[in-house]
Amino acid sequence: MACTKRQKADLIVTNATVYTVDSVFTVAQSFAVSNGKIVAVGTNNETLSAYSADNILDLTGKFVYPGFIDAHCHFLGYGLNLPKAWLAGAKSWNEVVNRLVEHQNKYPTEWVEGRGWNQNEWEIKEFPTNELLNKAFPNKPVFIVRIDGHAAIANRKALELAGITASTKISGGEIVVKNGTPTGVLIDNAMELIRMHIPTPSKEQKAQALLNAQQNCFAVGLTGVHDAGLHADEVELIDSLQQAGNLKMRINAMLNPTHDNFEKYISKGIYSTERLTVRSIKIYADGALGSRGALLLKPYTDNPKTRGIQVEPTEKLDSVCSLAYKHGYQVCTHCIGDAAVRLMLDIYSKYLPKGNDLRWRIEHSQVVDPADLPRYGEYDVIPSVQTTHATSDMFWAVNRLGDRVKNAYAYQNLLAQNGWLPNGSDFPIEDINPLYGFYAAVARKNLNGEPQEGFQMENSLTREQALRAMTIWAAKACFEEDVKGSIEVGKFADFVVLDQDLINSEISNVPKAQVLQTFISGKNVFTKNQ
Repeated sequence: MACTKRQKADLIVTNATVYTVDSVFTVAQSFAVSNGKIVAVGTNNETLSAYSADNILDLTGKFVYPGFIDAHCHFLGYGLNLPKAWLAGAKSWNEVVNRLVEHQNKYPTEWVEGRGWNQNEWEIKEFPTNELLNKAFPNKPVFIVRIDGHAAIANRKALELAGITASTKISGGEIVVKNGTPTGVLIDNAMELIRMHIPTPSKEQKAQALLNAQQNCFAVGLTGVHDAGLHADEVELIDSLQQAGNLKMRINAMLNPTHDNFEKYISKGIYSTERLTVRSIKIYADGALGSRGALLLKPYTDNPKTRGIQVEPTEKLDSVCSLAYKHGYQVCTHCIGDAAVRLMLDIYSKYLPKGNDLRWRIEHSQVVDPADLPRYGEYDVIPSVQTTHATSDMFWAVNRLGDRVKNAYAYQNLLAQNGWLPNGSDFPIEDINPLYGFYAAVARKNLNGEPQEGFQMENSLTREQALRAMTIWAAKACFEEDVKGSIEVGKFADFVVLDQDLINSEISNVPKAQVLQTFISGKNVFTKNQ
């Protein structure tokens, strides 16, 4: 009997339901890995008859997906935030301050820092004032950031250190004043007046933060992230940790538009290694809806005196786009409000020729005027969305927007413009778990299953679209769809094993799905403790 000699592979995965997320959404049983890349995909019989391996992973019917990719997050920022007080879910300002005191008693620091408070979840849905902070921390400076990262509150000590008074002026931000005294609330660029006085984390602290962030991300199945806003020294640190083999996460680094970044990276063109891509610039057009910093075409429904904040002058936004275009860099602009989206589409349209493949992105694309939707397709602009924002904001967004809420979180409408869109979480603003984003995209409900009928279901994504948005489309959003984002021959063997079928199981079970194992380049980087 003729016997075909089998090729040696490093790893063979068998007896699985493998969602390859290839162009036709093939479901396979098995695949083989050699030198970190996938060399065969098919049935158990097809793979095992062509390949042998000392390492055979029999998954006994479990479910395999391409490694999940978060297309917009703050990976380093998340790691740096881990030691700080986490204030999300607090039901009142009193609870926020009490949590802060408790955390500071356990982990005393020179500056009292925290993140996650959200006045929209309190009975009195207004910005707090800092009297309670002044009483709790009379001698230590306090700076705690709102959940969206676009507002903060500082105590009197911190305001004094920064020299902030009722008459202090700031472009692209706001110092909230009541009865002639700063309340401590700082919006958008005003936050930087305090930040410049907070000690900068050391290189060692940043390195540890990256490794801590990686560990938590592997545990939820993330094998790649797009870090939205980094400095050159931080990118160099990431590169060195990756080259040393300590940081295995694949990272697409979006650069802040600083002189240093232009000198070290942008002016020299695209920088790319097996795990790091540097070819994007992150800029901000406006603030956030929750802090009324999102720039709207018409005034806020619940505060007709304001339309929000344009955080950078139009000339600066334009000049960054011009430099990016000149050096072949992708532009990724934070736009929450419909006026910010229109502003950036106007600027983008000056540089982007019709039919381009430059993949300039509008991050968030949260409120988009219907007249502007077709312009995404016309100029091949990519809407980069975060589906959990819809379910976090849905109960109060209508207060800010009124009837315009129908133009918000319109993922199906945005998807229709180019036929694809990447999904991320914006963590630490939202949870790092990509399955929550999948669930929010499909069910349009929060983790409590509310609202029962789903939120604006006409813009929910199908399960296939939601899975593509966190795998192959997220890879495409940083020009890496040829090397990752699906389980196909020739691509990196980045994959995740789950105990549930995301495509066919009851949708309410999806957020409870367990990541059992995570692999990068065919190497196991996480196994759930049994």
